[in-house]
Amino acid sequence: MKKGKGLLWAFIIAATISAPTRAADWPQWRGPFFNGSTDEMNLPDSWGETENVVWVSPLPGISGATPVICSGRIFVSSMVGRGPDFVALCFDAKDGKKLWDKSIGSDSRTFPRNNMASPSPVTDGKSVFFLYGSGHLVGFDYEGRELWSRNIETEYGNLALKFGYGSSPFLNGSRLFILVIRRNKPYRKPDADGPLDSYLMALDAKTGKTLWKQRRATNAFDEGMETYSTPVPFVRNGKTEILNTGADFVTANDPETGRELWRLEYWTPKVRDSRVIPSLVTGDGLIFGTRHKHGGVFALAPGSSPRIVWEFDSPVPDCSTPLFYRGRLYVLDGIKNGKVVTCLDPKTGRQFWQGTIGGRGPWRASLTGADGRLYCINETGEVVVLAAGGNQFKIIFETKIDEAPIQSSIAVADGRLFIRTARNLHCIGK
Repeated sequence: MKKGKGLLWAFIIAATISAPTRAADWPQWRGPFFNGSTDEMNLPDSWGETENVVWVSPLPGISGATPVICSGRIFVSSMVGRGPDFVALCFDAKDGKKLWDKSIGSDSRTFPRNNMASPSPVTDGKSVFFLYGSGHLVGFDYEGRELWSRNIETEYGNLALKFGYGSSPFLNGSRLFILVIRRNKPYRKPDADGPLDSYLMALDAKTGKTLWKQRRATNAFDEGMETYSTPVPFVRNGKTEILNTGADFVTANDPETGRELWRLEYWTPKVRDSRVIPSLVTGDGLIFGTRHKHGGVFALAPGSSPRIVWEFDSPVPDCSTPLFYRGRLYVLDGIKNGKVVTCLDPKTGRQFWQGTIGGRGPWRASLTGADGRLYCINETGEVVVLAAGGNQFKIIFETKIDEAPIQSSIAVADGRLFIRTARNLHCIGK
């Protein structure tokens, strides 16, 4: 075989291994590329109560989880009402028909601005995995048959986050990754016999059995030991690393063994409340992270001697994960400074444009990038669609869905938008 053809086939095989789902799917909470974007096109320019509404299906209660869509199925985590019960649901993506729902558990604990159904499901097109703030972790096949179940809180102690556990499970090949970065002492029951550890864990997705559990050390304290973020994959020197952030560090782990490969301390002056909510985002060979409570966005060059290459100070997120889309980085400060979206050059941090989206409610959901647009939704149901790219801030469309509170990000699949409210699942398409 000629060298050129060999390289071509090597590229095709590598692409096939690393992308088990189609780009048209939205298999986990930040989409097919783990950065909040998709290649989907031909999305509607506008919609209303009936305009471009394909279907609306009722939901049993509130949730912060983003719906995931794969192989014609939609999977949704939900509370029943406002609790204490929580369920897993499956819908047909074509018509919104509910195919199955499963009662998972019940937990009377309550948290400010959060609930037990905040982690988003994750799917590989054959199975789907649900995780809840109670520690319940369940795998189903596409027909709703339970594959396995366990409870990570029962096994490894109180999840111990001030505002309730919110990290989503993450799939890479046949491995399911679970991140628990928590305070070493519980805020509420169940009590712990001694100091709690933080960890990244890999499970066999078929059986649910633990493959490895890696302790994650920190010198942070109190609430600063916590994160609500979700792990993401990153390919460096041809090998995949599992990235996570929180407790004042960005760390990378070997997906096969759990061994920590490198770490960077992004916050050295220790404070009580340096918890982090947004997940990491990757693009152009860099890793983009946030500090706590509007403390800045930074770009990190990874490796054995990782370093921060640029920083952007304001206005920046507290809750929303940044979006990497078509070679630009977008950050949303949805709470302070007039509620501002900023478009940055991911290589240098240079600002292309910045604009105010306003609105009555806080914008805690993360931005979605698709079809040359940015989709934004806030807790009161206000929706703003912006033009992506370019050198000017431009609002394309605005509307409102009166079904608050809305806490999940907008998902995109098969030429449609999927919006989860406190009462319904909306499918928007031409």
